[in-house]
Amino acid sequence: MANPKIEWSDALSHLLALATRLEGEGQYNIAKLARAAADALSRQAAFKIVMPTAKDKLINEIEQAVITLSALGMDENLLAALKRGAVALGEGRLPLINETPNAFVCRTCGFITLNEAAGKCPICGAWATTFKQFLPVYWLNALEPFAALERLRQTPLDVATLLEGLIEETLSQAAEDGGWAIRNIIAHLRDAEGVLSFRLNLLLEQENPYLESKAVFVWATREEACPPTTQEIFNVYKTSRQETITKLESIPLRDWWRTGQHEEFGTVTLRQQVSYFASHEITHLPQIELLRRQLHLDK
Repeated sequence: MANPKIEWSDALSHLLALATRLEGEGQYNIAKLARAAADALSRQAAFKIVMPTAKDKLINEIEQAVITLSALGMDENLLAALKRGAVALGEGRLPLINETPNAFVCRTCGFITLNEAAGKCPICGAWATTFKQFLPVYWLNALEPFAALERLRQTPLDVATLLEGLIEETLSQAAEDGGWAIRNIIAHLRDAEGVLSFRLNLLLEQENPYLESKAVFVWATREEACPPTTQEIFNVYKTSRQETITKLESIPLRDWWRTGQHEEFGTVTLRQQVSYFASHEITHLPQIELLRRQLHLDK
């Protein structure tokens, strides 16, 4: 590790091997630092790579990744799932959970399998319950109910602060890169809250209901579904959010673990769905902050 000419991939592998050995010795606090460093290195490297946004070019990137992973001996089931994902992307839709199952990786040796592992790892003998599950997005990592409620309460307050002093002309001005205006972001928050409210009712009224995947992202620019002013859109979001919070506060704690079958994510709990939307919406707050700076409203 002291060699300045060491390859980046060697450094990453060394850090992860060191973390595993340290964990075996019970040195968890040191191991966490090695794992954090490995994660930081990989993310720093990835951050410098500019990936295309055009659909055909993204499909090509997936196909190239499949070729690379195949040469490295990666699991054929994973490669097949990646190919199915590329087909779905080409068809202009989101791949469903049966096409691209969740992956489980042995924390000890790196053996990978799709769908929940059964029995022991065929490589190192580690128990399947120790495998790391890769969820579609970290937003599905369930918050504690009270933490989720607090996040649901706080976000409308944060948004209200970011909207202060903005006139409709400013709110409707597109980003410098041609992306969403602030108005579109607020419409997106309203739409996502609507989906949360709808699914909450389903999960409370039905046993293990089917949850249809919704491409909420594409609704944000549909002006025919929006009232004249951004403030009115925000008021709809805020009112619906308060109703959601009131409902969640009234249910028994055990109901947070009620399940549904999401066609894109598989089995999810009410708690995961609430956490998903609570975590998702705060990722849009920096967008509003950036737009304010681009419009020279915040110096």
